[in-house]
Amino acid sequence: MTNKLIITAILVGAMLCQPSFAQQSSIANEVSIKAGKQQAQLKTNIGIFEQNVEIIHGSRKINADRLEVHRREELGDNKQLLVATGTPARFSETQPDGSILTASASEIRYDVANRTLIIKGNATINQAGQIIKAQSITYDMDKQLISAERGEQDSARVHTILVPEKKTKSVGQGN
Repeated sequence: MTNKLIITAILVGAMLCQPSFAQQSSIANEVSIKAGKQQAQLKTNIGIFEQNVEIIHGSRKINADRLEVHRREELGDNKQLLVATGTPARFSETQPDGSILTASASEIRYDVANRTLIIKGNATINQAGQIIKAQSITYDMDKQLISAERGEQDSARVHTILVPEKKTKSVGQGN
C-alpha cells in the first residue's frame, strides 16, 4: 500500500507540472496534495483523492470532496484532466494582474494542456468582482473567453452580476 501511495504522489506531481512553470522557482513547481484518502488505478493512470481534498500548485488551488487526476495520451501534450466534485468543489487561481479567479460547482473539470475550465451544476465563476452563475460555464483561461448556459431542463437563465469599478479620489480634488 505504501508503494501505491508513493507512485500516486509521483504520478500526480508529474501530471500537474506544466512546461510553463519550469522557468519559475521550485516553490511554484511544488505540488501539495492533502486528502483523507488516496488511491491509484495504475492500469488506467487515474489518481483518486477523497475526503477534504486540497491541492496547491503554484497560484492554483482546488478544494473538493473527491478529485480524479486522469493521465492519458489522447488528452494532448500535458495529458492531464482534473475532475473535482463536491458540495461544491472549488477552484481558485491568482491571475497575472493579481486578481483572483474563483469557481465553484458540483463538478469542475480542468484540462491542463488547454487551460480550459468546465464547471457544471450550480456553477459560479468570479473574477475581479464580476460574477456569472449558470448551470454550465466554460472558461478558456488563455483567451479569457467565458461561455455560460442554462441547463436543458432548467428554466432559470444565466445570471451575470457586473460590479462597477471603484474610483479613488486623490487628495486635493474637489467635488
